[in-house]
Amino acid sequence: MLAFILRRVIQAIVVMVVVAYIAFLLFQYVGDPVVFLLGQDASPAQIRELRSDLGLDQPFFVQFWHFLLNAAQGEFGLSLRQGAKVSRLIAERFPATLELALVAAALALVAGIPLGIYSALRRGTFLSQAFMTLSLLGVSLPPFLVGILLILVFAVTLGWFPSFGRGATVQVGWWSSGLLTRDGWHHIVLPALTLAIFQLALIMRLVRSEMLEVLRTDYIKFARARGLSNRTIHFGHALKNTLVPVMTITGLQLGGLIAFAIITETVFQWPGMGLLFIQAVTFADIPVMAAYLCLIALIFVLINLVVDLLYFVVDPRLRVGSAGGH
Repeated sequence: MLAFILRRVIQAIVVMVVVAYIAFLLFQYVGDPVVFLLGQDASPAQIRELRSDLGLDQPFFVQFWHFLLNAAQGEFGLSLRQGAKVSRLIAERFPATLELALVAAALALVAGIPLGIYSALRRGTFLSQAFMTLSLLGVSLPPFLVGILLILVFAVTLGWFPSFGRGATVQVGWWSSGLLTRDGWHHIVLPALTLAIFQLALIMRLVRSEMLEVLRTDYIKFARARGLSNRTIHFGHALKNTLVPVMTITGLQLGGLIAFAIITETVFQWPGMGLLFIQAVTFADIPVMAAYLCLIALIFVLINLVVDLLYFVVDPRLRVGSAGGH
């Protein structure tokens, strides 16, 4: 177990170094930060002085080493567009994105797993077929279209929910939370539902497929031959093995919710990291783009590590295989 964790940590460090290198290349090949800071009318002397102050006159790998050290401390310099520290901008926007992703993930899991189980156990019924048809629509429709349709129906036509913004928030230390106010929950419903629909449909179809596959295995047949009840077979044996691949997809999708909430945040003008990244791309704000890339990579790496560790809890065969390997 310890050797497994050590290998995963080393792999995570290698991945983060590679991602940091890619992010560092943005500073080299996507515009010149000195020009952005001083403007086109700056004199050569001013340009040389600023390049020296920023360390841009040093060798490539020296610059990259300093970039790694600063990135490890969460420092990516100043935003070229807003003139503020990138770390502060990320810290201000991260709570909104994380809360949106967590609410969307909760909706997808709470609805997707039971619907997938029902569709597998009652696969011949009309309701099961209806769920599968709706899930096909869920994985086919692009998020921006889903968001626009939800705004049209529930915000414009019915007037039940607001169509933009985060609503009232409460400051808890450095964390700003909209989940502690009624207005915050009112504002998060539509964007969270928009972000969750694709994940819900994907999880439902995956759970159904894996459940049907597990129900065909020999040990399930032996369990039936022993006279165990359907409830024990379905939820005591089949469901546990069904959840192993579901954990992988769910972990990756949580990272995807955070990384790819860009479209949803743009549609609903949700003040999160996705909207900040879109604005950074529009204005070629390289420090913000680099910080966003590194942060998303770190989130994916941490989620993958947690999922790998959960495998040992859910699937005892992995623990036996690990012990046998040693």
